[in-house]
Amino acid sequence: METTPKGDALLSKPLNEFKNYKQNVQNRSALTIDEYLLDLLIFFKFIKAVRDELDPTEENFEKIDMRTCDYAFMESITADEIYDYLSYLRNDRSISARSAQRKLSAVKSLFKFATVTGKTKNNPARDIDHSASKKTLPKFMTLSESEDLLNSINSEKDSISKLRDYAIILTFLNTGMRLSELVSINMEDFDRDFTSLIVTGKRSKQRTVYINDAVKDAIYAYREALSDEQRAVTDEKSKSRHPVFLSNRNTRISNKTVQWLVHKHLVDAGLGYKQLSTHKLRHTAATLMYREGGVDVRVLQDILGHEQLNTTQIYTHVASSDMEKAVRKNPLAHFKPDDSSDNNGDE
Repeated sequence: METTPKGDALLSKPLNEFKNYKQNVQNRSALTIDEYLLDLLIFFKFIKAVRDELDPTEENFEKIDMRTCDYAFMESITADEIYDYLSYLRNDRSISARSAQRKLSAVKSLFKFATVTGKTKNNPARDIDHSASKKTLPKFMTLSESEDLLNSINSEKDSISKLRDYAIILTFLNTGMRLSELVSINMEDFDRDFTSLIVTGKRSKQRTVYINDAVKDAIYAYREALSDEQRAVTDEKSKSRHPVFLSNRNTRISNKTVQWLVHKHLVDAGLGYKQLSTHKLRHTAATLMYREGGVDVRVLQDILGHEQLNTTQIYTHVASSDMEKAVRKNPLAHFKPDDSSDNNGDE
């Protein structure tokens, strides 16, 4: 996205008028304005992609018509979406804290311009401070919390939805798949022994994902519970592909539905307070594999499909944080020598 021409940004009326304001009223340099426009172009395209249930990749960004990013679109943007954007910058684009602060400044400046000039009434960026753009350790569930979540789903009344939801969340927690990867898998993607499958990740890159017996059994149980007609459902674009997970309308399950069911089951399991999401289940899988399973960080990099090792190394920081807490809880952590001991040299 760094090479996207600014002309694409100027198709959006708010960005075009923001450019003129920066140039003619604030007398900012052309370089500064170009940086603002590029940052805001990525911001708008991220919001549009997520809303359209598209993986926020450069390929999908190119499909977005910036002319739809008008003031009504700006008015609809929420603070939560801005936080999601900052999380995307930190975790998916792996940008520095300084760059994230610059990009947040661009967003805040745009919304301030729009509200001051009366173009919009809503300023969702107003109360977001720059600490939100700093890289933080990912949220995740502990092993016991993960077990509680799975047991909570399994305790529900038997239904196809229960079997599907259990298989979906178990797959997230065992493989660390991205949301877009999970919803797009087909039965034809598995190998003959049903021990691995090919998934298509970011930037259309494919990788092999291995599944264990727990995931295999859960998917088998779900697929066996489907009717012959449901098992015969094919993808809308490719009739030779059979989606693994179906919606209640017997079509490929959507990103939004998976996000909803994950939230529902977290709340039902008493874990709603942790403010987790489908992406946090990926963090949980990675953390458990590294911390509990002793998986090497470079192997974990391949499992998660990270292009850069430094993206994966955040999970080593999680482990380091836990070790520090453990040391602080040592019963000798507050030990002090006994000053009352006799040191006068008498035998």
